[in-house]
Amino acid sequence: MFKFKIIRDADGRISHIDTPLSGSDLLDTSMLNKGCAFTLEEREVFGLTGLLPGQVETLEHQAMRMYLQYNEHHTNLGKNIYLNVLHDYNQILFYKLASQHLEEMLPIIYTPTVGEAVQRFSTEMRQSRGLYISYRDRDKIESILDNRLPPEVDISVVTDGEAVLGIGDQGIGGVNISVAKLIVYTLCGGISPHRVLPIQLDVGTNNHHLLNDPMYLGWRHERITGQEYDDFIDQFVQAMTKKFPHLFLHWEDFGRDNARRILTHYRDSICTMNGDMQATGAVALACVLSGVVASRTPLLNHRVVILGAGTAGVGIAEQIVGAMMRKGLSENEARGKIWLVDKNGLLMKESPLLPFQAAFAKEKNDISLWQFRNSNQITLYDVVKNVEPTILIGCSTAAGAFTEEVIKLMAAKVARPIIMPLSNPNTLAEAKPEQLINWTEAKAIIACGSPFPDVSFAGKWQRIAQSNNAFAFPGIGLGVIVSKAKHLSDEMLWVATQAISECSPVNQDATAPLLPKLSESRMVSSKVAFAVAEQARKEGLARVAADLDFKEAIRHSMWEPQYYPYHKVK
Repeated sequence: MFKFKIIRDADGRISHIDTPLSGSDLLDTSMLNKGCAFTLEEREVFGLTGLLPGQVETLEHQAMRMYLQYNEHHTNLGKNIYLNVLHDYNQILFYKLASQHLEEMLPIIYTPTVGEAVQRFSTEMRQSRGLYISYRDRDKIESILDNRLPPEVDISVVTDGEAVLGIGDQGIGGVNISVAKLIVYTLCGGISPHRVLPIQLDVGTNNHHLLNDPMYLGWRHERITGQEYDDFIDQFVQAMTKKFPHLFLHWEDFGRDNARRILTHYRDSICTMNGDMQATGAVALACVLSGVVASRTPLLNHRVVILGAGTAGVGIAEQIVGAMMRKGLSENEARGKIWLVDKNGLLMKESPLLPFQAAFAKEKNDISLWQFRNSNQITLYDVVKNVEPTILIGCSTAAGAFTEEVIKLMAAKVARPIIMPLSNPNTLAEAKPEQLINWTEAKAIIACGSPFPDVSFAGKWQRIAQSNNAFAFPGIGLGVIVSKAKHLSDEMLWVATQAISECSPVNQDATAPLLPKLSESRMVSSKVAFAVAEQARKEGLARVAADLDFKEAIRHSMWEPQYYPYHKVK
């Protein structure tokens, strides 16, 4: 039995919702529950009379009450749990509340607090969301997909929980990342929550704390690897694309080896994106492009050092290479302007390298004239001293790695250094904005991966831009949906990056933050979506009418939290 069907008028607007549910079944369905906002007529028709207090409320009044309750919680995790319980009870009310307080609540729902929620998944779980597809059930994937709640699915965020934020292998707890990402798709991109599906692929865990935890809810088995893993992923992809031909498949928090291999294998056959590599890279590059404007130094004159050569660091490096090539450099020339430093020091050709790192490794003759503090390892200090970078980016999860010594060394050679400690949560950031501003006497152009409070220097307050991929993936997803794109191309990612950068306040004031406020994310997403959809059409990847007005389609597609009338059906 279907639970609901959205009915639209001739203009494509939602007119009402059909549902056969009634009584407690209706109240227990988060997507449909309106609480005390059910009208007296609806209460009579759906068998709700007496199950609710007599007062008929508006959505706005309900949101006011929920905000009072939210403020009764005094820890970020407590607030996160409260909001998730509200989401499990009444999705429309949850989105109304969160959208009214987006700046305040997004860090609670998403990064950085979601990291703590992931770690506590098995002890805090109250109600299951999305789907859990275990390796043990690999021959039942299609039937598992039939158990989903939303009838139609536009976007699915999928994780196997191996590399969650900066906290590593979290096994089945990674599902909280999939859930949080899709909430951000809705809050920041207007994607309907009725057409999304979070999925956890349970392939085991190598986290021995979880394996020995009697509360752990996942498969108690070490992670499967190699051909078994690849075959399982392929079974999953084939089932998903068969069930949902126009699906946008978003991979999140996979281990760095698997992440790149999966994306490379499927990106030309289905419409797919890796959030860690592509969305994070897009918004980081947008910060770089905005920083270039603020520094008044052309992009091709910049030298980039990235601390952290994993999926995110290399992804950002590749995005910067692409931007420099578009400005006229060859691939080798562009790569020559970027230095990647990992935990073992500067990436060198003779170092132990993962395949995706090799293109950024340096030759011995590249550093033949360098001076080193310690000949055993080429440290971040050595690289900064010899390269004299204009841009320093952190994706290392090494808290405090951007030391006062390193930052002052960089700032001594650069008028407006661009410094981006992107690791999250806040406790893993390479430096705090307040430190960077004090050490550089406010010369630094800063973006951080996590939200930080405003900083005061010499009597002037400065808002710190958050390089949050919430500025990127919701708009990309919306653009893909309205254009029904076959694939997500590099050029579509590039125009998304440009659209984000064009929204930067530095285009009006060189001393302004690199990115807009998160409360403006829906505006950013609409611009990103339009750019992505237009580029899809330009490349022949759009599967919609040639004369479709994308601006109008985006406006109609952007979902707003509001209640609709319900009609009872059998």
